[in-house]
Amino acid sequence: MGHGSSGLRRAVREVATFGAVGGAGLLVNLAVFNLVRHLTELAVVRASVIATVVAIVFNYIGFRYFTYRDRDKSGRTKELTLFLLFSAVGLVIENGILYVATYSFGWDSPLQSNIFKFVGIGIATLFRFWSYRSWVFKTLPAREAVASAESFLTEAEQVAARKPRPEQRVR
Repeated sequence: MGHGSSGLRRAVREVATFGAVGGAGLLVNLAVFNLVRHLTELAVVRASVIATVVAIVFNYIGFRYFTYRDRDKSGRTKELTLFLLFSAVGLVIENGILYVATYSFGWDSPLQSNIFKFVGIGIATLFRFWSYRSWVFKTLPAREAVASAESFLTEAEQVAARKPRPEQRVR
């Protein structure tokens, strides 16, 4: 397999692990949302904001130590600040959709709230994926260079192994 396929494998792995962490975060988000909504008298959007904040903390731990564990760890303060900033934008997207559904259209049954919470999470997830991989958990340039060089050397070794050496005689 060539250099392009190893890049594709890395991208597929990143999307899969982002999805695994995000899927677990989705479950945390919806579980906390429904618990807060049923156990308290808080308004729907306030319950959703609490659930989103809990999921943000859960997701940071999952992304840092699972999805992006091989990424640059030198600037943790900057990383966390950017993560919280982009997560806050995602929180506004997610809960803005729920707010509009609840207060503009009156769709506030438990089923409707969960549907619009889920839609909001989905749209915010697209933004979060782009922003986290582009700005928060940056790829180490040296690691990419090493992976590319290793891929090149592996290909060169495979080509060399297929060619007969000049000192070998074919009988």
